[in-house]
Amino acid sequence: MTATSNDATATPGCPFTGELPTDPAELQALMAQVPASHSAGTPGTAGPAREAPVADWVTIDDLYRDPFPIYQRLRAEAPVHWVPAVNRFMVTSYDACHTIEQDESTFSADERASLMKRAMGHSMLRKDNPEHQVDRDSYGSTLRPGTIKKHWTGIFEANHETCMAQLKAKGPGADFIWDYAAPYAAENLRLVMGFHNATQQDMQRWSQTMINGTGNYADDDAVWAASEASSAEVDAAIDEMLPYLRENPDQSLLSGLASMPIPLEAIRANLKMTIGGGLNEPRDVLGTTVWALLNHRDQLDAVLADPALHAKAFEESVRWVAPIGMYPREATTDTVLGGIQLHQGDRIGVVLGAANRDPEVFEDPEEFNIFRPKKPHLGFGGGVHFCAGTWIARAQVAQVAMPRVFAELPGLRLDPANAAVNAGWVFRGLVKMPVIWD
Repeated sequence: MTATSNDATATPGCPFTGELPTDPAELQALMAQVPASHSAGTPGTAGPAREAPVADWVTIDDLYRDPFPIYQRLRAEAPVHWVPAVNRFMVTSYDACHTIEQDESTFSADERASLMKRAMGHSMLRKDNPEHQVDRDSYGSTLRPGTIKKHWTGIFEANHETCMAQLKAKGPGADFIWDYAAPYAAENLRLVMGFHNATQQDMQRWSQTMINGTGNYADDDAVWAASEASSAEVDAAIDEMLPYLRENPDQSLLSGLASMPIPLEAIRANLKMTIGGGLNEPRDVLGTTVWALLNHRDQLDAVLADPALHAKAFEESVRWVAPIGMYPREATTDTVLGGIQLHQGDRIGVVLGAANRDPEVFEDPEEFNIFRPKKPHLGFGGGVHFCAGTWIARAQVAQVAMPRVFAELPGLRLDPANAAVNAGWVFRGLVKMPVIWD
């Protein structure tokens, strides 16, 4: 989703809820107040450093199938590893990932040779401040909670009715992801973005092929060709819609951008980034949450008895299986992270999917448990790049889709004769989820 700052948690000077000070003296004074269990590995702190261990046993295929056993082994050995298969240092502990999120001066989002830049252009997600702030501000009020409540929630409800009718028409045995969650998320995003000249099917194709490009660590030529074709289609759709929306404004992102003096290159890159995260996050969180509840009937019963628990199930799902499991950073200087020496120019993978299951922070982290004590997860990022799409994802999934899905599909359950399949690590979610109901 769109990256932006989280004003509610951006308290200057707090290393765990806001940005770290950039002045070295202020940073040293502040970190002296931090408990030792949290301060280890923070850039600039004293202590012995060692070179990162090499995890040459990690393969992309194994990560794609199930990354979590790999993350457990990595975290137990060290918070940072050099992983040849992905050509970067993978950071797997909560503290180390959180440190990176709060210190953009040491860990830059503007990575050189970025796969996202190649697939989508130079979006705000790959920029540091002040350039990031300029792009972020251009998105205006479209994704803010007030606009969501007043304008978008009713549209999400209408889209749910359409997609639910289509799911029911297919009957028991339909795939919850591809027959409901994906078209629902895609149609919501199409209208939020203002692509009145596209279909939800176009949104799905654009999103998946460009996302495949951003995660193309295997450098597959066919993946790049499909990504580039979708990128060109999005450019053409944007070029067609901008003049139309200048004359016919609405609440969409494209409409807001049409009246601003924003370079076309930035508009294109940021909207492509939004097509990626803005579709896969609500789709995958919705699928994962429903799947998890269907596998934990006691928790499902509690949710059905207390609708307020839909929000807790949503947050636990994002912690348990972060829909965006890894994003890149680049070290701007020599530094020490979690006792591991990093050097200027080192390419880093911030593995949120591992950080959110760190046993140093979460009790029984491998388990889905909506009743666990509330602790902040990193599923939507943090610092200046906290995901503004968080609020719109919560509205689509926890407020609209989940209550209605369980109310309108009595006896909903997974198909015992056709098992669901999870996959992915940079982006992870259900790729197959047949369901039946009464």
